[in-house]
Amino acid sequence: MISFSKIEQEAIVLKAVWEMIDGMVNYEMFVKNTRTENTNLMFNTHSHMRLFNILLGDFLSLPQVRGNERLPFDLPKPSTSARDSDQTFLYYIRLACDSPQLCRDSAVLRDPLNSFADWLDAECCVEKVWLPSVNIELDVRIPRIYYIKICADLAKHNFARLSVNVRRIRKLLADHGHEINEGAAYTVLPEFYDWFHSHVFCYHSSVIAELLNNLRWAIFWYVLPEFERSFERVEPEPMYRFNYPAEVTDPLAQSMYWDLMNLARSNPWFPKFSVSTSFKDAF
Repeated sequence: MISFSKIEQEAIVLKAVWEMIDGMVNYEMFVKNTRTENTNLMFNTHSHMRLFNILLGDFLSLPQVRGNERLPFDLPKPSTSARDSDQTFLYYIRLACDSPQLCRDSAVLRDPLNSFADWLDAECCVEKVWLPSVNIELDVRIPRIYYIKICADLAKHNFARLSVNVRRIRKLLADHGHEINEGAAYTVLPEFYDWFHSHVFCYHSSVIAELLNNLRWAIFWYVLPEFERSFERVEPEPMYRFNYPAEVTDPLAQSMYWDLMNLARSNPWFPKFSVSTSFKDAF
C-alpha cells in the first residue's frame, strides 16, 4: 500500500474538490447571468438540475471501501459520531483548516467551509407534504443534507437499487408518527422525490451553488501563495514548471499537485455572486 504524506493528501483532496465543484457550478449547468449581487441561478434544463443533484450527492459522500479497507490515498476516516457534513469531502477541507500543509494560513478556508457545513446540517421544515399513495399529509422536518442525498440516490439509481432509501423513508415517516410497510414505502419514493427534488431542492439550488462557489474561490486563495512560490518560467517561453514541496515525492501526488497549481494559474472562471434573500428564507 502506497503511503502518502499529509501535504500530498491535501494537494490531492483540494484538486479533487475544486474539480468536483467545477463539474457542478458552471455555465453548462446554469444559465449565464450578468448579475452577481442579489441574484439567483437558473438551470439550463430539468436534466441539468437532476445531474447537479447527482453530482452533489457524490460530493456529500466519502470514498467507498469494503469493510476495514483503507481509503484511497491513505486518507483518514472521520469518526462515525462526526456531524453529518463531516461524512463528506468537506471533512478533508476541515483537516486543511485545522492543520494546513500547502500554506501556513488557512483562515480563508474556514468561513466558507463552516457556512456550507452549517447550512447542510440545519433542519428544513416543509409544510403539508402530501403523499397520496399512503394518504398522508404531514409537516416534514429533515436535515438538508439528508433529503439532498436521498434525492441524489433516487435520481441516480433504478428501482432495484433503492432498498436503502426505502428504509430511510420508512424511518423518516415513523419519526413523524406514520408507520408504513416496505411495499408502501416504494410507492412513496417518487412522491418524496417530487416534493424534495422538484420543489425544495430547486428552491435551494442557487444557495447551494453560491456556497460551493465560495468554497472554490477559498481554495484558490488558499493555494495562491503556494502557486506563487512554486511557479517558475523556463526557456523557451512560454514554458514553465512547478517546484514541488520537498514532501511531495510520489509520482501520482506530484501529478495531482501539478494539476492543482495549474488550476491556480488563473481565477476560477465562475465569478463570485450572492443570492437574493428571497431564495434563502424558506425551508
